[in-house]
Amino acid sequence: MLKASIDLGTNTCLLLIAEWDENKKEVASVLGDFANVVRLGEGVDKTKEFSKPAMDRTHECLKKYCNELEKFHLIPAQVICVATSQARDSKNSLSFFSEIKSQLGFDFKILSGSEEAKFIFTGALLPDMNAKETLVIDIGGGSSEIMSAHSGMSLDVGSVRFTERFLKSDPVTDNEFWNCQKAIDEVIDHNIIKHLPWREKNPSLQLLAVAGTATTLVQWHLNLKQFDANQIDSCLLTRGDVHRMVEELKWRTISERLSLPGVGEGRADVLLAGSLILWRVMEIFNFTNTRVSTRGLRFGVFV
Repeated sequence: MLKASIDLGTNTCLLLIAEWDENKKEVASVLGDFANVVRLGEGVDKTKEFSKPAMDRTHECLKKYCNELEKFHLIPAQVICVATSQARDSKNSLSFFSEIKSQLGFDFKILSGSEEAKFIFTGALLPDMNAKETLVIDIGGGSSEIMSAHSGMSLDVGSVRFTERFLKSDPVTDNEFWNCQKAIDEVIDHNIIKHLPWREKNPSLQLLAVAGTATTLVQWHLNLKQFDANQIDSCLLTRGDVHRMVEELKWRTISERLSLPGVGEGRADVLLAGSLILWRVMEIFNFTNTRVSTRGLRFGVFV
């Protein structure tokens, strides 16, 4: 049984085409996994609206995805399409998605933060992982979701949002960096530590990081010239690894970051903020390492 999903985030637009095992309720094999940086959420943190250039980039990407679907004899109406943080924040998201449905046939659902967290947790788990022993963090462009098997939440802290809000120089200044770190810590302290004390309840939890920030850091760490899901899914990043990469990104210019393995256009400018979020979560919750998964929301919505 063929299934397809689109995960339209603040920074990227992801299309997954897979063979689905209905009996086991899992992906049997991945036939196509496509990622494009569209930056739909560009400026939304400030304006609360999608800009025309961002909508045009997203429209073009979705047109290309129509061609990919056609190769598998699928049509846009069959695709499970979800949008996340940027769509929740934008005042013109409903009109934009109405236009997309009319012109291309994709019918998007805007997920709530809790729905997003639930689907990410379901989709992110790797085959050898125990759900009850795992804490998943998805660092997105506009928000980050942190969840366990029992509870989770969506936080308005993301790589694009916090880059636009704090990291405006190239390279960033010390004050910009420390202000960004302070804001991340305040969000973690206010929303997570006080309400969801996972570590105290289960000190053996394994952290699992998903989405573009985490997979990019692994590509850089392993010196991968090409994206390799098998190598990324089997990698373990230590807290020290992440901290060292944060420190290097801090002094590099955006153009210099592009020379790093796995760091491409559309990721280089926001990678520092995303990496800083991951490092602060590991530091504050005392995770010595994290697994990384190439899976996530686009897998979870199949279930």
